[in-house]
Amino acid sequence: MTDGVAADFLPMLAAAESPVGSLVVSVHDVAPITRPSVEKILTDLKEAGVRVTSLLVVPDYHHRGKSVDDATFISWLRGLEADGHEIVIHGYFHERPRRQSEGMREKFLTRAYTQNEAEFFDLKYDEAFTRITRARDEFRGARLSAIGFVAPAWLLSAEGERAARDAEMQYTTRIATVIDLLTGEREPSRALVYTTRSAWRRTASLGWNAALARRVAIGQLVRLCIHPSDIASRNVWKQIIRLTRRFSRTRNPTTYRDWISEERVTRKLL
Repeated sequence: MTDGVAADFLPMLAAAESPVGSLVVSVHDVAPITRPSVEKILTDLKEAGVRVTSLLVVPDYHHRGKSVDDATFISWLRGLEADGHEIVIHGYFHERPRRQSEGMREKFLTRAYTQNEAEFFDLKYDEAFTRITRARDEFRGARLSAIGFVAPAWLLSAEGERAARDAEMQYTTRIATVIDLLTGEREPSRALVYTTRSAWRRTASLGWNAALARRVAIGQLVRLCIHPSDIASRNVWKQIIRLTRRFSRTRNPTTYRDWISEERVTRKLL
């Protein structure tokens, strides 16, 4: 399905949208090496009506050096946080070494699906806790206020989720849910996300997300998840911006941090 065909779905999307609800746009894989792409993404999103995002920052992206050691990068993040964007811990290395004993399911999820990036897919509690607390402390030391943790590709083991809670993270997300780690509340919300590694994946993503957008539009929370590589694909980026404009006109663009805070207040009043 081309972007032009995807655009044909938008009138139906508009009819399905609720006038009340929230939109969280998250930008994944934020690191010094991806900063130029992220800056372009944020500029385009702002023009499309989204001024705040949840920025998923990788502490040491693919072992290329700690993000907090790049003073210019950290200063940039602090400025974005001051403007209302949210800083979120996104794994630690965003990388998972292959293992000899993996079965077909493990190979599919960690290799074909994520290209060896499913870092927290099967981490044991102690290692997961160590990595999350290390990231937490590094971000705090850099004067960044991260209260959320999101695993690469949302592949988070049960032990990893428990480790995130024990590491004082207030929430995490999976591909179909947002989880308040303080209250245990789980909000169903299927993420709109693209894969751009090949032509057939891009085509499939356009079709899938055009259809999925109509379905998630009736929910209380819409999640649009962006990766740095998305902006390099013309048709993918056109669809993302079309959906951003559409959703931002009928919903309140917010961050995970602010959305969860508002949900806690609402639930206390009920």
